[in-house]
Amino acid sequence: MADLLENSITLPSEAASVSMARRHVTAALAEWALPAESDALDTIRLIVSELTTNAVQHTFGQSPTFTVTLLLERDEELRIGVTDSHPRWPQRLPAAVRQDNGRGMVIVRSLTAHSGGRLTVTPTPDGGKTVWIALPWQPSGAGPADPG
Repeated sequence: MADLLENSITLPSEAASVSMARRHVTAALAEWALPAESDALDTIRLIVSELTTNAVQHTFGQSPTFTVTLLLERDEELRIGVTDSHPRWPQRLPAAVRQDNGRGMVIVRSLTAHSGGRLTVTPTPDGGKTVWIALPWQPSGAGPADPG
């Protein structure tokens, strides 16, 4: 059975919390031996930025906090979850829609697929949801597998 490492942080749903979440994730992954200069870390930081921005912007003040959870099954996968208490789940935008915002989940889905991962959304007991990203983890500790 693989070892499971877990790390989480709960932050207020405000814009400044996005960078705090990104820094927290970066520090946790450094403790788990992900090199600071890796492309994998850049991908993970962007995913965390987009998911936490969504938790701040699209809960319309109905989720006073959000939680970022990291789960690492050594030699298997890294799971990143962002939980808020707003009941609305992420929506897919039609490809033809042109707008300045609302593309966060498109970016997250693309980065996740490119990294060989998967995206799921699960309900929480309080009526909210957690958006989960699961990424393959290389046994060397180098982070998500590089598909290219």
